[in-house]
Amino acid sequence: MVHVKPGDLVRVVTKSGIILEGVVLPSTEFTSRGFIVLKLSNGYNIGVSLDDAKVDVLVENYLKLAPSEGPQGTTVIRGDGNMRIAFVSTGGTIVSKVEYETGAVKPALSAGDLIEFVPELKEIAAELVVSDFMRKLSENMTPKDWCEISGEVGKYLASGADGVIVAHGTDTMAYTAAALAFSLRGLGNPVIMVGAQRSSDRPSTDALYNLRACPLIIREAPFAEVVVAMHGSSDDQYVLVHRGVRVRKMHSSRRDAFQSINDLPLAKVYIQERKFKLVNRNYIPRSRNVDLVVMNRFSDKVSLIKFYPGMDCEIIDYLVDRGYRGIIVEGTGLGHIRDECIESVRRATELGVIVAMSTQTVFGRVDLNVYTTGRKLLKAGVVPLDDMLAEVAFVKLSWLLGNYPDEEPSEIASKLVTNLVNEIGGTQSFELFPRWYHGD
Repeated sequence: MVHVKPGDLVRVVTKSGIILEGVVLPSTEFTSRGFIVLKLSNGYNIGVSLDDAKVDVLVENYLKLAPSEGPQGTTVIRGDGNMRIAFVSTGGTIVSKVEYETGAVKPALSAGDLIEFVPELKEIAAELVVSDFMRKLSENMTPKDWCEISGEVGKYLASGADGVIVAHGTDTMAYTAAALAFSLRGLGNPVIMVGAQRSSDRPSTDALYNLRACPLIIREAPFAEVVVAMHGSSDDQYVLVHRGVRVRKMHSSRRDAFQSINDLPLAKVYIQERKFKLVNRNYIPRSRNVDLVVMNRFSDKVSLIKFYPGMDCEIIDYLVDRGYRGIIVEGTGLGHIRDECIESVRRATELGVIVAMSTQTVFGRVDLNVYTTGRKLLKAGVVPLDDMLAEVAFVKLSWLLGNYPDEEPSEIASKLVTNLVNEIGGTQSFELFPRWYHGD
């Protein structure tokens, strides 16, 4: 059989004599073995069995498909302003659309698209660097990707960028935001993580509205922090700017899915009025990037586990035996797990594994001094994490173990509970039932 590749224009003659011509679409995990999927000229897709079929390639790479992942190039655009801005695309819904010619979801925002959709960028930028750096769904991100993204962002900041925009999928955006916040030491200008819940070709897309907030943030923000800029309401009223180590995706599909936890958002951005409003005056101020240091090593020997009633305590023993150096536990309430697991925790800490406790209640903080279970956990060597979010603690411990591999567990634990970028000790300002619970 002729070897065919996605994007090839082929003719297939089946054993029953049917002749089909179409473009080979990329296979997925749901494509049956021995089949190819063709996009016919009438726009329909059809699955074709290759058993006893004759296949001829009419035109190789007819669609000139680009690789779905990996670096794709950099474009420099000259604007009318006086700022230097970098836009780093890593993938996700915000830079994707359904390509109706092929039926595939593909990156949509080229450098030209970006300027067309967000003219404010060219208005304020003397130089806009657009890096098509990575094309990954955010659920596929790994600590290795955090390292590479941090390095790319740090490169532009070190060369004098007044701000960097990072397009990213929303599902694990908070993890990457935390990774950038810890790895970009001495940050002098804002780094803005931006995403979309709905792709750019949908009428209800939030991609362009979220993107248009970014140049306003770079121009007006007094803070030098890694932030997440996403819809603040279900309609197009404003974008909220959340601190990257204080944000969580709280809804699977709504446009206003992100919420600051145990803290106020840093700012609101009103797009139509082109208005930036500072909300939280507790921030790291902007400065020159001369002191920027990129510390972007991350350990993959850290685990995040959620306690549940009846949890098998051998899960902790298994991680220890597999060589894990850190375990973040999401405990109940003030930070509790069942008594039967405390001995496994003690064994872990005695072997040098850092076990730290967060709470799965989202709001509030850990306090292991209130109940007997908490005091037992403290005696077993557990590190209480105050009001640090579990996912932020996971990233921070991975970062600490990656960058300080030779330090003693006690020193790492001390650094873990040291506030670096406002990840600990928030304002405790929150809505227990935010607006989106009520459909506003």
